[in-house]
This record gives sequence, C-alpha cells and structure tokens, in this order.
Amino acid sequence: MIEFLVELLSPFFLSLGVSQADIDNYANQLSGYVYVVLGVSVLVAIILIAAHWFVKKGTRHVVRWSAGLAWVLVVAVIANIISFGPMYNNLAPIINGRGSVSEETVKHSKEVIQKVGEEGMVLLKNDGTLPLASDIKTVNVFGWASVSPVFSGTGSGASDSTGSIGITESLEMAGFETNDTLINLYKEYADERPGAFENEEGWRMTDWSLPEPPVDYYTDEIMDEAKEFSDTAVVTIARTGGEGRDEPMDMKALIDGTYDPRGEYGNALYDYYDGIYNNNGDYDDFEQGEHYLELSSTEEAMIEMVSSEFENVIVLINANNTLELGWVENEAIDAVILAPGTGATGMAALGEILNGTMNPSGRTVDTYVYDLTSTPTYNNFGSFIFNNTQELVEASLEADPAYQGVQAFVNYTEGIYVGYKFYETAAEEGLINYGEMVQYPFGYGLSYTAFTQEIANFADNGNSISMDVTVTNTGEVSGKTPVEIYYTPPYTEGGIEKASVNLIEFGKTDILEPGESETLSFEISKENMASYDSSEFKVPGGGYILEQGEYAISLRSDSHTVIAEERFIVDEDIIYNEEGRESDILTATNQFEDYSAGDVTYLSRANGFANYSQAIAAPSEEDYAMDEATLASVTEKSVAFYDPAKYNNPENEMPVMGEDHGVELADLTGKDYDDPLWEDLLDQLSMEDMTQLVNLAGFQTVAVKSVGKVATLDSDGTSGLNDWYIQVYGTAYPVEVLIAQTWNKELAYDVGDALAAEYADCGIYGWYGPAMNIHRSAFGGRNFEYYSEDSVLSGHIASSEVNAAAERGVYAYIKHFALNEQEGNRCSMLLTYSNEQTIREIYLKPFEISVKNFDFENNKPLAVMSSFVFIGDRWSGANPNLLNTVLREEWGFRGMVLTDWNGSYGYQNTDDCVRNGNDGMLGFMQHESNKLTDTDSATLAKALRQASKNIMYTVANSGNYTVKDTNAGGLDTMTKIFIGVDVGIGLLVILIGAFVIVRYRKKTG
Repeated sequence: MIEFLVELLSPFFLSLGVSQADIDNYANQLSGYVYVVLGVSVLVAIILIAAHWFVKKGTRHVVRWSAGLAWVLVVAVIANIISFGPMYNNLAPIINGRGSVSEETVKHSKEVIQKVGEEGMVLLKNDGTLPLASDIKTVNVFGWASVSPVFSGTGSGASDSTGSIGITESLEMAGFETNDTLINLYKEYADERPGAFENEEGWRMTDWSLPEPPVDYYTDEIMDEAKEFSDTAVVTIARTGGEGRDEPMDMKALIDGTYDPRGEYGNALYDYYDGIYNNNGDYDDFEQGEHYLELSSTEEAMIEMVSSEFENVIVLINANNTLELGWVENEAIDAVILAPGTGATGMAALGEILNGTMNPSGRTVDTYVYDLTSTPTYNNFGSFIFNNTQELVEASLEADPAYQGVQAFVNYTEGIYVGYKFYETAAEEGLINYGEMVQYPFGYGLSYTAFTQEIANFADNGNSISMDVTVTNTGEVSGKTPVEIYYTPPYTEGGIEKASVNLIEFGKTDILEPGESETLSFEISKENMASYDSSEFKVPGGGYILEQGEYAISLRSDSHTVIAEERFIVDEDIIYNEEGRESDILTATNQFEDYSAGDVTYLSRANGFANYSQAIAAPSEEDYAMDEATLASVTEKSVAFYDPAKYNNPENEMPVMGEDHGVELADLTGKDYDDPLWEDLLDQLSMEDMTQLVNLAGFQTVAVKSVGKVATLDSDGTSGLNDWYIQVYGTAYPVEVLIAQTWNKELAYDVGDALAAEYADCGIYGWYGPAMNIHRSAFGGRNFEYYSEDSVLSGHIASSEVNAAAERGVYAYIKHFALNEQEGNRCSMLLTYSNEQTIREIYLKPFEISVKNFDFENNKPLAVMSSFVFIGDRWSGANPNLLNTVLREEWGFRGMVLTDWNGSYGYQNTDDCVRNGNDGMLGFMQHESNKLTDTDSATLAKALRQASKNIMYTVANSGNYTVKDTNAGGLDTMTKIFIGVDVGIGLLVILIGAFVIVRYRKKTG
C-alpha cells in the first residue's frame, strides 16, 4: 500500500523538485499513520457491511452513520497529528509563507535589470555597421532562439521568465519593424524552448535540443520576401545550461544514445546523461566528437545562407556558456553582441545598442578560445569513476537509498593557470601562439567611442600602492568604460607558481561626453599580490609570501593589451606567516595540502611549462584506483560506517540545557557575537530544540519556543526569488555572467539591493545566492550562476551584492563553498584534487573577498552554503579546516553555514556536520543520516549549541527581527486554517449526529 501511495504522489512532489529518495523517506516516516487510517477504514468497512446482517433495520442507519462519522473524526485527528507533528515544518512554510512582491518593487527591479543589460552586453565585433544608420527601420531576425531566447538557466538559478522582454520585442521597442513571416516560421517549428523533463525513474533531466529549422524551410518565397523587407539581418544563436548536468562534450554520442561517461561503474538510476536531443533533419546535426558549445550543422547552414544574402549581418550570442566563435570572423558577419541570460528586461538593451541610443560598455568575463577541446582543463573535466570501491558502493547502497552508486574524482591538474592566467603566461613562456589560440581575451569589449586611459600619481606607500587613472572620451559619442588593473609578479624558475598577468582591481567610469574626463583613484594592498606557498619552497608549513623583486602594475584594455604600466620593488621577501597579512585574523598556513593534492601532476611554469603534456593529460589507468588510506577515510565518514562515538572528546563537559533565564532571541538583535547574554539564551535550549534547528533548515529556520525564536524563510536563487517550495516567485534577474560583464561594482550593489527588496516584500530574509564558483571549464552546467573565470572579478561583484542585500536585512548564502566547478557526479562523493595554492588563490578567493569586505562590525547578517564535493577525502560540508580554520578564524566570518541540498547521498551525516563547522542541513530531517544517536555525548551537545548560536545570530540580525514585528504574537495562518477546518468538521459531525438521533427517535417513537 505504501508503494502505491508513493507512486500516486510522486509526480506531484517531483514536479516541485523533490527527489524520489526524499519521497520514499517521507512515505516511510508516515507509514505508521497511513496504516492506522487504513486499519480504521477496513474496520469501518466491516461495520458497514456487518450492519446489514447483524443490526435490525431501524437501528442499522445509526450504526452506519456512527461508523462513518467515527472514520471522519479519526482521519481528522490523524491529519492534525501529522500536520502539527512530523510534517509541521514541511507544511508550515508552504501555508504561512505566501507573500508577494509589490508592483513598486517589481518596477524598480525591472529598471535595474535593464541597466544590467545596457552595461553588460559586450560588443565583440563591429566593422562600423553598428549603430545602424538612422534610415534603417526594418530588420530580419533569423534563428529559432529569436522567438525563444535564453533568459536564465534551469535548477535553483532558474526564474519565471513569463513576460520577459524578448529579442523581437526589444527591436520593436527601439523603433525597428521585424519580419512577421520569419517569426511565425520559428513559432510554428517549435513553440517553446525545451527544458527539463522526467525520465522513466522520475528524475528531472535536461533536454539539449536545438530546434533550428533546416535551411530547406527557408523557401525562395520566404527569402525573397525577407530581402525585400530589409537588407539587415540579426542572427541569434543560443545555449542554456542548468543544475545537475554539465554541457555535453560529444553531441553525436548523446544523440545516438551512447554518451555515458560513467561507463560500467555507473548506476542506471542516476545516468549521467539521460538527456534527449531532437535532430533537425535526416542528417547528423553534429559530427563525432563535436560538443554542445559549437555550432550544429543546421546552424552553420542557416548562418551561411544569411551571410550570403544580406548586406548587414549582426550576430547575437544569447548563450550562458562560452562558445567557440571562430566562425564570426567571416567577413560577411559585420557585428557580434554577447548577451547571456537577460532576465525580465535586460534584453531591452539590444534594440538600444542597435539604434545607438545606448553605447555598449560590457567586457568579457572569460577567455574565448578557438578550440575548447584544447584547453588545459578539457581532459580533466567530467566523469571519472573509481574502479576499486565496490565494497563501499554496495554497503552505501544498502545503508542509504539516496546514495548515487559511484565514487567519483576530478583532478584540477591545471593548478593556478585557469583561463587567461594560463594563456597570458603560456604565451610569455613561448608554449603557445596567443593569436592562434585566443580569439577574445578576458576583459575584452568594444565601444562606439574611443577612450584614453592614463596613470597618474603612482605611489609606493609601503604596504600598499596607490594610483589615479584618468579616462578621457576622445571619440564623438558619449559612453562609459571599465578600468582594468593587473599585476605581474616576479617569477623564479622552478619556484612558487605565478601567472604573468593577474587582475587586481577594477572600476568603471560614469557616462562621459566627448572630450570629458574622469579620474578614478585606487589603493591596492600589496598583500593581495602575495602568492601562497603550499609547497613550502620558502614558507615552512605553507603560507603567503610577497617575494622580493620587481612588480609591474599595468593598466590594460583587456588581459592581453597593455595601455600603461608602473613598477615597484620589494626589497626582500615578506613572509606573512611571520609578519601576518593585515586582513587576516589568524595567520594562514597549510590546511588542505596534505589531503587535497593527491598523487596528481600539476601544471608548472618551470622550464616553459615543460610538463604541459603530462599535466593536462586525461587520468591514467592507475588514477582510477583509490588508494587504501583515502578509501579508509571516505569509508569511515560514509553513512554506512559512520560511528559518532569515535569523535567524542572525553574532556568535554555537557553544556547547560533547559534553563529559564527569561531571555528571548529578540533581546540579542544587534548584540555582538561575543555578548555574554548569548550564553544565557543558549542555556535555555533543549537537545530537541537544537536538533530541530540544525536538521530542519531546508528553506527555513524553525521556531523555538524556549527562546521565543520565530520561524523564518529562506529561498532560491541566484537569478531572483525562485521558491519552488512555497511556490512564490519574483522578477527574473539576469544570470550572474551578465552582471559580471558590466564590470560595475556600483551596479552590482543596485542588483543586490533590488533583488533583496523582493525577498523582503515576501517576508523571506534568507537568499540562497549569489553563487561564486569559478568557470574552470566552459562546459560547466551552472556557469550561468557563476560570475567568471577570474576570482577577483567574481569576489568584488559578489561582495557588492551581498552587502546591499544585508542593508535590507537579507542574509545571502554565498555558495557553493567550495570547489563546486562541475555538476557531473557532484553528489557522488566527488573527490576533488587540487593543491592548496590553487585552492586559496583561485577557488576560495571570491569567498574571501566577500567575507573580508562584509560589515560584521555592525552585526549585519551573512551566511554560507557549503558544497556537495569533497576536498581530497574530506567533504566540504564537514571539513573543519575549511569551515572553522579558514572561514571563521582566518577571515573572521560570523554567521551560519548551511549544507547544499541534504539528500544524504551516502555521506551527509548531521552529526559529522555539526562537529566540524556546518550548522544547518538544507532539508527536512527525512534521512537516517539526520538522526543524532549519540545524544549523551557532551562533544555533540557542545557542537549543537555552537551551531544553534550561529543560526540564531544570523536570524536575529536579519530582517526577520530588524524589519518584521516579531512581537505581534497570535496564531499563524496554518493554525488558523486547521482550527477553522476542525471546527467546521466538528460542527458538521454534531449536526449529522443530531440528525441521525432525531431520525432514530422518530422511527422508534
């Protein structure tokens, strides 16, 4: 019977994003109640039938009605017990959290989003065609994506794009007339963009189809009409991405159904690519080995046709990932615009850019290369499955139904040489011909005007350098431009790895009229140019070092093109674990290297990247065997073998619990994290209070009566309010790539402010975003949710957003902390190998910038979401080196850390989390791994107490307490509804009972 109910309810819950494993757990949790209802139902049925044979006719209806009413009362009681018992914290947010965004707030959001489009779109190519001549009033728009653009991605970063300004709408708003015949052709061919679908097992999968009409759809009649309509054509090419799957690296195999990176070690239930692709004709849309980020045959044919038929050809790249764009160098293509997911109104900028009312000022946030298969990451991105872990796999499958059936790994063999840092350094060392590999550098973009940039007042201030940059518009139209500052450190052959070009700071001018100048001032701390010596060349125990030598500070128009340069000298090595970095509270030393680096060959600059071929090669056969020590470590922490008693400290004393000091959480709002009143408050918590706070942290924090804590709400996502759980949605915000392409910290602040206003309108003060993982590979499925390949750009844009959100009382969960650069196998105990220098300089840097630039001094709220993946053999969500030593002790973070979705997955133990710095589980306590069995442990109790403090400190300083009236009291909506329904049922039962009795008395009178 339980299986039947699971099958019956699964489609509904799966449509909400709940996994099948979670549904099974809910069913098991509620099975006792279901059996009671079934038992009572069977008993009532028996009574109803038996009454016909054993009860006389005059009394028979009384027995039947009584049995029926008793059944109604039993069901009502059970429903109340379930709803206010095991399912309360699942149902309460849904029923109580139905807020809405005001019209005024939506209006402001759309204004900000449009500004992001106007400043974020990048003009990659222009032969003078743009802006279009004033007499051009008609435009043909080609490409199926023209009627179904990409506004965001899928998963937690999705948004409701209903009503968003599309491509043709944008052109019409700008005064252009578009060709209805072409528009109707595309709409008839495919009326909507393929999205997620359910496979046979009920899992949400990605549809990779590109429904581009074959060229034979463009009849002579259609093309003659188009050429007569206009000699100008806009061609749209789009690609999307989403949570859970990376972009396919072999489309032919995907179409043929043979693309299975997991191979023999995979679990059919979790097929890595159970996607579909609808071919666009009776030919192969992709050849063997061609990937999703290059043109299909159908697209190539369409572009060739358009390029040969029209005088003005403009290409719009509406893609969330970095595509191969060598084909746009065709002389027949006059201009190219880069416009990743634009949200509700960002696409309005397209028409403004075409008619010249808006001058593009966006810059690329990734390096565009001609061949993505030649990147240093290509061979070490994707699915790599250990082949000697079958015993652990089998035990985990038996212990945890949510376990995904494989043990995976990925090697970050390129080290610090990510994106432009590789290409610039490799070109300097003579390894590559830059122009043959790189098409558009990082930080590249064109304008309709020209600017000069000059360095003035450069000064070496000891611990910092300062400089002014004067920007002058030397062209004929107004515009604005980013200012990009890079540094080049001295490199010692065979020593600490260093890239030759590194972004260090940036800014953006206001709009400058022709001839107008603006001066931007910068002060840059030298510690931000230090390298992390994890290999202990010069720093015993590892640490930051600013090596002696000459440092170049360069003003560039992109990562490759120098405008001006200044230099300063460091006379002798500055070893920061001796003198300390000013921004660190605790001196940084090696926290990961011993277990994170693994037996991996990392790319080195030594001897002109002499080990390049070896380092970037795909894993060898030996790599697929997990070593014994790692296997033992992973096994010990798995759900199947975890023993909490092993981690108890006998010196710990059981903390006070259940006292009554008369303190409420509201009394702590605005109090410092170390205020002694916190101890009195925490003394009032019971073990049950703390367990509920920690375990039931999915899209909420629960109410705690003992301290007067109110229930609160948290929600997805990175592209705006996207609460699939309580079905509340906000305005569709642009993808984070487009926000980063603005290179504008102030505009990013406006984005954070406007987005947070929507959350606040709905009474939701926890925001699962922004995400700031790195574009390690162009094939990352969630690259649209991450800003850039560069950590400094990512960090400063994110910092602006989270600081703005905090001003409205919204605490951002900066995520995913850390090393969550791919979707493939992310929940499969993904052992990520990287040396500590790379971890700190590349992947932790955006988080470090966001934390260190946050206003903790005034007790503003901030949170962190840990990641699914492992650093070496340690899960990020239970890694004390990451969550305590680095995040809290080195950087000074104060607040709560939450897991990514608590699916258990064979390794997410609540006990393990709280003992190691992860405070909350993003779920609903439905897994065996959530059960805290070692409840007599003082070590566990102390950990729960600390986790509870971190959660409540965050909430107490959020809008839940600084904006909402937490003393309003009264019953919540759910309680009112149930009281109303219960009273109604009670009255109905009484009335029917009275009617039955009256009827019986009349008959027996």
